[in-house]
Amino acid sequence: MEQYDVDRYLNVRSAGGASFGPEGRLSFLIDTTGTAQVWSLDAPESWPDQHTFFEDGVSFVDASPERDEAVFGMDEGGNERAQLYRLDYASGAITNLTERPEAKHRWGGWTSDGDRFAFTSNRRDEAVFDVYVQGREETGSDADLVYEGDGWLSLSGWSPSDDRLLVVEAHSSFDQDLHALGVASGERRHLTPHEGDVRYGSAEWGPDGESVYCVTDRESDTLRLERLDVETGEWDVVADGDGWNVDGVSIDEDSRRLVYSRNVEGYTELTVGELVAPDRIDELPEPDLPEGVAGGVSWSPDGNRFAVSASGRGDNGNVYVVEVTTGETERWTSASTAGIPPETFVNPELVRYPTFDGRDIPAFFSVPETDPPEGGYPVVVDIHGGPEAQRRPSFAGVTQYLLNHGYAVFEPNVRGSAGYGKAYAALDDVEKRMDSVRDVRAGVEWLHDHPEVDRDRVVAMGGSYGGFMVLAAMTEYPDLWAAGVDVVGIANFVTFLENTGDWRRSLREAEYGSLEADREFLESISPVNNVDRIAAPLFVLHGANDPRVPVGEAERIVEGAREGDVPVRKLIFEDEGHGFSKLENRKEAYRAVVEFLDEHV
Repeated sequence: MEQYDVDRYLNVRSAGGASFGPEGRLSFLIDTTGTAQVWSLDAPESWPDQHTFFEDGVSFVDASPERDEAVFGMDEGGNERAQLYRLDYASGAITNLTERPEAKHRWGGWTSDGDRFAFTSNRRDEAVFDVYVQGREETGSDADLVYEGDGWLSLSGWSPSDDRLLVVEAHSSFDQDLHALGVASGERRHLTPHEGDVRYGSAEWGPDGESVYCVTDRESDTLRLERLDVETGEWDVVADGDGWNVDGVSIDEDSRRLVYSRNVEGYTELTVGELVAPDRIDELPEPDLPEGVAGGVSWSPDGNRFAVSASGRGDNGNVYVVEVTTGETERWTSASTAGIPPETFVNPELVRYPTFDGRDIPAFFSVPETDPPEGGYPVVVDIHGGPEAQRRPSFAGVTQYLLNHGYAVFEPNVRGSAGYGKAYAALDDVEKRMDSVRDVRAGVEWLHDHPEVDRDRVVAMGGSYGGFMVLAAMTEYPDLWAAGVDVVGIANFVTFLENTGDWRRSLREAEYGSLEADREFLESISPVNNVDRIAAPLFVLHGANDPRVPVGEAERIVEGAREGDVPVRKLIFEDEGHGFSKLENRKEAYRAVVEFLDEHV
């Protein structure tokens, strides 16, 4: 089999985040130049136009409903303090709309005439988000503060009459509230009073403006698509996930058509339909998309088509356009596979393995297409971040490189992962944190029984919270590992919570425990306090501008590990934040990871 170096796999491109404009222009993001920038095209697989040319990546683009322009977001050096910019497609002019580089800005959508837009920002107080409305030609100092928040607020769009905004208030990743905010009056109406943790996600105004559609687990273990009557407060179940999460919905106001997605074992299943009654959908033909993960629906102006981003383990990310009434699906973008034949990309097997308390833990297991060596494949146990996240079968260039070079890859969705219901997601909360690490150990024991795996060459790798899992697994179960790779990981929960962004602290304490009540426990499970138990070589990578997991976490674990008799390597990128967004940095990072694995595994 032909082998390709890691640079080639990192040059596989991904397109997504599409947005239809008023004349049918399709704007989207693609990382052709090394970071995601704004491009557009007018026909499927035609030659696209590039519109932004920044060193930093663009995070989203949203086309105006009435003009040939769009708003996009971008931060600086990974600091996550995103600013909003207006792009004029005809002239190419780009205007900074917010001009507050010290503050975060979260896009809230255009009015129906495209004259105004809304956003939330922490420019008044770094720890809280307020709601602002601004004219399309105005700049940062002209924004109107319409509501002062006292927590983490984001927006889910304008009502059809443009007089109200749908406000999402997050208390934690698994507990939110919805509010209707009068733009002129500044009055906020609480729509979802509840007790305990309840999710209200992917919220959309109904076509009549008298209802809200969202995915919620208010009376279910998994998320369902439900409709809330704003006036009466009554709920109706519109679509049940049949034991799986309904994880998103998008509604076209004029045509009353909608798309909702189910997350079935990590794979996306899309349902297209039309609202023939407020709580009833007539289904339309299914689109033909790659098997994997899809989302980010954008409707064409007439509501007859929608764009959606999709990728799978065997398909890099691209934008597809679906004809609503027929389900006919056409790929519009042509993201390069860097000359690697797509048929060489390996799809995973979905497995379940038993853990310490009798539960079965889901995981994706991939093996190279070549015969295993005499002693079995080395295997990388790749642990996702979050922890309220899920490893799903989207394209991953580094994973494909590992498989191409003889490594098996094992990706567990340990307890605490999203996608399997709220009871499963809560199994690692606070004092149960280390149970998820025990799930990792059980996964390695399952691998030991697999005839194609070399039990002496098992690597732990993960990023962010997954980096904590790597460090915790190496300190709790040091004999299991041949090496560990920690990318922007948490080494000490106390210093992490003390130093993370002010706007994130309360949300993270809801998951991990609070500094006030749980400090002793948090110290006890922090890998840096057990670093002397690490027995395998360790590689730590981080971004100096990381606002989520400050770079001090990397410094502390490296300092402690170097006191032991194990090889330790550190690589810090001065122009990156929580992860590596720039292509040259990604190349440098993963070349180094490859060298590290080749040396020690």
